[in-house]
Amino acid sequence: MKAVVIGCGRVGASVAKQLAGDGWNVTCVDDDELALTRLGDWRGGFVVGHGMDLDVLDRAGVAKADAAVVSTDGDNSNIVIGQMLQLRYGIGCVVVRIFDPRRADFYAERGLRTVCPTKTSIATLADIVRACDAAPVGSAS
Repeated sequence: MKAVVIGCGRVGASVAKQLAGDGWNVTCVDDDELALTRLGDWRGGFVVGHGMDLDVLDRAGVAKADAAVVSTDGDNSNIVIGQMLQLRYGIGCVVVRIFDPRRADFYAERGLRTVCPTKTSIATLADIVRACDAAPVGSAS
């Protein structure tokens, strides 16, 4: 199985290493060549360039990819790249990180697989507080 990871920051690099460890053939794309250092002893592919550049995507082998993860630091870029990978290249499994919860919901309702770390953080933090034994300030104990 082949995967392309666009955006090789902490999240993208970690996903790439996990997929490679599972036996996937992984190519990463990042516009910063130094991002390769986040991958450690990397045996996969690495293409320097912007994920919206069709030549860069072609060099990364997206036409043969079974899956793609888009995790740059910009919601707009991630959305556009994710839609290009789905519609232009026909990749069946495209997962896009979107920080803005409303936008994540909007695009998820239109068929884009989205992960919203902001929504996950809000839910997790609220759940942890609810599970604490501490009484709210001003309540009688």
